[in-house]
Amino acid sequence: MQLTTKGRYAVTAILDLASNDTGKPITLDIISQRQNISLSYLEQLFAKLRRAELVKSVRGPGGGYLLDAKACDINLTQIIEAVDENIDLRRCKGIKVCNNGRQCISHQLWCEVSEQIRTFLNGKTLQMVIDDHNSNKGV
Repeated sequence: MQLTTKGRYAVTAILDLASNDTGKPITLDIISQRQNISLSYLEQLFAKLRRAELVKSVRGPGGGYLLDAKACDINLTQIIEAVDENIDLRRCKGIKVCNNGRQCISHQLWCEVSEQIRTFLNGKTLQMVIDDHNSNKGV
């Protein structure tokens, strides 16, 4: 898996949204400023997050974005996959013939590592990450 800025920024931005949840929409401009992420990049990411029903948009004055589910019900895999990131370390991307028509020698290894990463990210919700951050602030 090569987690690009797309996946990292999506997780960071939605964590910002979740950790600053007051029940009122938050604009992407505010998230952009707080997290130092380009506004145009956030617009692209949030369009994908909205299509995946992880966030919802509110139009008009006072508009912005809200989570479309509770922070405890959204896991990191959902966010990463919503922005088209792939959690797969295999070079062949699931095709069992990656080395001149044969399965490469490390194929099974990367399958297992990919599954461990997926399991870890599936087990981490936004709320868990926020709680971990808050408990470590004084450290």
